[in-house]
Amino acid sequence: MYFGTARQRNRRLWYDPLQVLVVPNYLHGLALVFDLDGVIVDSNPVHIEVWRAYLKRYGIDPGDDLPELMYGRHNDEIVRSFFGGRLTPEQVFAHGAAKEVMYRQMIAPLIPRCLVPGAAAFLERHRAMPMGLASNAEPANVEFILKQSGLRGYFSVVMDGHQVQRPKPDPEIYVRTAESLATAPRNCIVFEDSSAGVDAARDAGARVVALRTTHVFFPRADLIIDNFLSPELEPWLERQRVMS
Repeated sequence: MYFGTARQRNRRLWYDPLQVLVVPNYLHGLALVFDLDGVIVDSNPVHIEVWRAYLKRYGIDPGDDLPELMYGRHNDEIVRSFFGGRLTPEQVFAHGAAKEVMYRQMIAPLIPRCLVPGAAAFLERHRAMPMGLASNAEPANVEFILKQSGLRGYFSVVMDGHQVQRPKPDPEIYVRTAESLATAPRNCIVFEDSSAGVDAARDAGARVVALRTTHVFFPRADLIIDNFLSPELEPWLERQRVMS
C-alpha cells in the first residue's frame, strides 16, 4: 500500500490494502492508445536501414525520400512504390514478408536500447487504465516487439494494419480500437509519432499526444513531447476529463 497525502495518492497509481490497482480519479473513464514504431520502440531508423538493404538486392536505390515514403504507410503501399503496380498480391506480400524477416533479425538484439525513453515506466505507472495498441505494422512485428520487450501484458487490445480494411491515415484503426476498449474515441488519448497517425487519431475523434521521435511538426496534435520523460506530459494528463 502507498502511504502519503491524499493529493499524492490521487496523483499516481497505488495499491489499496487488497492489492487492487486503482486508477487516479482524474483518469477514470479515459483510455490510452499507442502506436508502436516511434512511440513504444524507436525502430524507424532500423526500418530505414533494412529497407535500403532489401531494395539494394534488387538494384533499387530509394534515395533520400525513403523515410517520407515509409512513415505511416502499410507495407503493401511501400512495396508498390518501389517495385511498381504490376506485382500480384502474392508478390507484394512476399516482398513485405521477406523485408520484415530481415527487420526482426536486425532489431532483436537492439530492442532494450530502442525503447522510447520512459515508455516502459509510463506503461507501468498507468497500467490500471484500459490500454490498447494500434499500429500499421505487420502482425508478426507487433507481437515480436511486444514479446521481446516484455510489454505485451500492458495492452488488453492490440490492433494491426491487417485487421482493418483501411490503414492509417484512415481513422478506422482507432475507431475499432476504441470500440474494443469499450471507450468512446473522444475519451481515448492516442500517442503517435507520424502526421498520418495524428490525422487518423484526430479524425477518429481522439485526443492526440505527438512524440518528436520521427517528426517535429504536428499542427493537429493536442500536446507535443520529446518522449515519455517530458515534464509536461503528466500535468497535461491531469487536466484531461471524460467527455459525455
